[in-house]
Amino acid sequence: PAARCPLSADSYPLSAARSQRRARRQYGPVPRFWAGFVSALQELAFWGRGLAAIRKRVAGSGQRAALTLLTTFVTFNCTGNANTIVIGSKNFTESILLGELLAQHLERRGFDVERKFNLGGSFIAHQAVISGQMDMYVEYTGTAHAAILELPFERDPTTVRLAVDSIYADRWDVEWTEPLGFENTYAMLVRGQMARDLDITSLSDAAPFISDWKGGFGFEFTGRADGLPGLQEWYEFEFNKAPAVMDLSLTYRALSEGTVDLIAGNSTDGQIEALDLFYLQDDRGFFPPYEAVPVVRQATLERFPAIREALRELGGVLPEATMRSLNYAVDGEGRDLNTVVTEFLDQLSR
Repeated sequence: PAARCPLSADSYPLSAARSQRRARRQYGPVPRFWAGFVSALQELAFWGRGLAAIRKRVAGSGQRAALTLLTTFVTFNCTGNANTIVIGSKNFTESILLGELLAQHLERRGFDVERKFNLGGSFIAHQAVISGQMDMYVEYTGTAHAAILELPFERDPTTVRLAVDSIYADRWDVEWTEPLGFENTYAMLVRGQMARDLDITSLSDAAPFISDWKGGFGFEFTGRADGLPGLQEWYEFEFNKAPAVMDLSLTYRALSEGTVDLIAGNSTDGQIEALDLFYLQDDRGFFPPYEAVPVVRQATLERFPAIREALRELGGVLPEATMRSLNYAVDGEGRDLNTVVTEFLDQLSR
């Protein structure tokens, strides 16, 4: 079986078959050799663009963040084979939970699965799936629209979904499948006691106080159009000191311990309740929709048609309250993540 390395036959951003289709439209019948040759050139160009894009995205985010991102991207292992489904995740509890959910669900239907979890942020996971290093992961519609595609700001869920559907399919041969049933928007969080002392419930309430607060955010949030720059303009606030940039997984504890006063968490995160944090409502409607949806390479769906039906079975099975309870079981109660997913799927199959 072919290994999943950058220049293997199964991992071109544009597969040989797709190259042939495009070439036929432009030039008529083209021998298989030349289609493969074109694909190889596209692959080499892709890696050059990918590294350049990473350098651009981490500019100004600090040397440590840049080094971490580049190292993760370059050292992504070349493992697995053509008969194994590689499932990935980003680097926070919910994403890993969802990756494990996909993995166990497919394993119950007889597929061989390899896990590539905790990869980093959205950009790393996206590069991995479009390059063929993995077959699928769960992404959020608003993240894809604003951060990956860098499209103009859009808050209508239908418009966002139509855009990511068409562009991903046309540009990368990647398909967005059925939504899992919940939206995980950004949650601007403060300590619960702080919210009670100041009698604030929304971002509008908090805006007059933020100049005296210390912010702490993941590096993606500090540079995204749907992140901190847009939020500051929308609610008209500024920090007196530049916010700290840290790994997303560390922001909750930093807020709880008083190292920072405002973070951008996830609305479905179990740590909100576990650490007595308060979710400031986005009362002016800044954030776009963030539906959680598995994204899958079309080449994978063509190779394993039964995957499409398996993923369809997961459509709508995770309301927001259910997702929050799963996150809390891991982050709040310290339960084993794999066991939490197994129990959920057991209940689902009854």
